[in-house]
Amino acid sequence: MRFILGIEYDGSRFFGWQWQAKGVRTVQDEVQKAVSKIANAETTVICTGRTDTGVHALEQVVHFETIAKRSLNSWLLGINSNLPADVRVLWVKEAVGDFHARYSAVARFYRYIILTRPVKSALQRDRVTWCYQDLDAERMHTAAQSLVGQHDFTSFRALKCQSISPMRLMYFVEVYRQGEQVIMDISANAFLHHMVRNIAGVLMAIGAEEKPITWTDELLALKNRQVGGVTASPHGLYLGGVYYPEKYGIDKHPIFDKLPADARRFSHENS
Repeated sequence: MRFILGIEYDGSRFFGWQWQAKGVRTVQDEVQKAVSKIANAETTVICTGRTDTGVHALEQVVHFETIAKRSLNSWLLGINSNLPADVRVLWVKEAVGDFHARYSAVARFYRYIILTRPVKSALQRDRVTWCYQDLDAERMHTAAQSLVGQHDFTSFRALKCQSISPMRLMYFVEVYRQGEQVIMDISANAFLHHMVRNIAGVLMAIGAEEKPITWTDELLALKNRQVGGVTASPHGLYLGGVYYPEKYGIDKHPIFDKLPADARRFSHENS
């Protein structure tokens, strides 16, 4: 049987999602150990998208296969009882049909949070990116609209990115202010390595008026990561949610109501 988990985690003390080596603390390793204990067998979990060192998740989605028979509530309580305090399973579902955590996804949503004030935060130090400058959120939002649509995002991916193609379909980017925080919500069909953090770095430079609003257009045209500015800190980055076709029965984050009609139609047609 195949089961699906929705997982929340604080990535501050993890070396990313993916298992690396014995003794290296990763989210995948902690989840696999907990699932394996309840399944009474070594079990591998597959995620919708790997997160880097220091990156958090509001809702990472994973699946695993097992011959163990447990109720959904037993999986939920059992796995959580074997997880460290900075990881929690929010829900468990039995997979429908050909569900795959990564390949069945229509869209991903990330949130990037920037604290803009003269002094760093003691309480939020690992959960936001600090910027001593006062950023212009409206200016950042305007610049970000150039990224919407299908583009070659070479200027916004890590030099060591292993993806075959730099082409991605960006559904929306919204930048807005909430008190001392500037928040970026971003959704695409998929993301390249460091893509969200590189976009955040570019928009922060624009928000600080160090670069013109047209810089995003220029970088898309240049297709050159070496002129793309700094990679923003991982601490303010959260995997917010994943959107799947309706046939899989996975509740979607309300933010996916903002997806364009063609993306929602794709989801419906594949339901």
